[in-house]
Amino acid sequence: MWSAGACSALVLGVAGVGAWLYQDLNGNIQGADLDNKLGGNRPVNLSPGSKNILVVGSDSRDGDNAEYGKGLTTMQSDTLMVLHIPANREWATVVSFPRDSWVEIPACDKGDGTKSAPHHFKINEAFAIGGTSGEVAEAAACTIRTVEANTGLRIDHFTSVDFQGFKGMVNALGGIEVCPEQAIHDEKAHLDLEAGCQTVRDEEALGYVRARYSIGDGSDTGRIGRQQEFMQALAEKAQSRLTSPNALYGFLQSATKSLTTDDNLAGIKPLYGLASELKGIPSDRLTFLTVPNYPREADVPADKANVVWQYPQAADLFTALAQDEEVDKRQIQADSEDPVHASSVRVRVLNGTGVSGRAAAVAEKLREAGFTVVGTGNAPETTRTTTVSHPQGLDARAEVLAARLPDVRAEQDTGAAAGVVTLVVGAGLDPEDIR
Repeated sequence: MWSAGACSALVLGVAGVGAWLYQDLNGNIQGADLDNKLGGNRPVNLSPGSKNILVVGSDSRDGDNAEYGKGLTTMQSDTLMVLHIPANREWATVVSFPRDSWVEIPACDKGDGTKSAPHHFKINEAFAIGGTSGEVAEAAACTIRTVEANTGLRIDHFTSVDFQGFKGMVNALGGIEVCPEQAIHDEKAHLDLEAGCQTVRDEEALGYVRARYSIGDGSDTGRIGRQQEFMQALAEKAQSRLTSPNALYGFLQSATKSLTTDDNLAGIKPLYGLASELKGIPSDRLTFLTVPNYPREADVPADKANVVWQYPQAADLFTALAQDEEVDKRQIQADSEDPVHASSVRVRVLNGTGVSGRAAAVAEKLREAGFTVVGTGNAPETTRTTTVSHPQGLDARAEVLAARLPDVRAEQDTGAAAGVVTLVVGAGLDPEDIR
């Protein structure tokens, strides 16, 4: 969408259509000042020249969006993804995060003079917490902090598109064809579609990407798949249809009016610069995928509503992007077919720091992450290095634990106790660094 829209805007300007049009569109884009809102201790960009852009589909129920639900007192986010653009601009990867992902939400400024406490909840709550006062900048800052804390990726830019803008872009293109295999009747999404291929626009288009409980297994993961397919179709149609001045103007008006970005992206020129970097990427090297996950119910039987990210696969994905390495979607999917649940990992935590209570603090963090802690104690000697060791046959379980710790590898120990993975906590491990 950015590539087609921003490039076409520049073409119009160069062709002399009029400075008024450029100013009209440029003035639509809202900028969010994130300076001094993200705090310190942020991840380092390990691959200078690469970019990570956080994309939020906002379903705030203010103004024209009120028809989609009432009784919500804060800003809402319906879709969350990160677009990674490599330094060589030869490929790109879009990673979607299920909004039901159970993650740690760091302390965030709420924009009303108060601050939230760190806690675990659905990832999309970060946008609502930061947006308590209705300021997009605060909502974006809390979401960025949450994504960075849980992925280790440095977020360089932010952009948000709301409901009304999405509908306008679809309508300007004459609608998008979808081909549901079965009829969809979803009251919450305001959607009634028969089975088979058909063109959707207006409320039907929005309902199609919002529908969840009436399609497939009713999961957010299934909805993400439909959203990704719809976005690809939208981008392809935009490339073919935006040679029409009427379609172009309507598309750009809707896109820019619904768009909020960080200040550095807030304008046609910076968006065009970004689009120029993307336009040469072959379609077969633009990858859409969802962070590997499984139902949290496997670790916490009482939780039937959320998902947790699957390790070590999620950590491998984030590490690859942080190091600017192209990911193989099929390989990730294959590696994720048989997840090792955190609850199946029995962990003994030993304190090697010499600091009283450190093993207990780490053990509590691991329990929150779903691991089965079988005991705590003191290591034979103090150490700065954190280690994970395991007996023969527990390689996969030890890797799941090691993947949740920064810069730790699992090693086999022939003298280790049977059935138990041992974590020796070194002085270099902060319990807050556990994913």
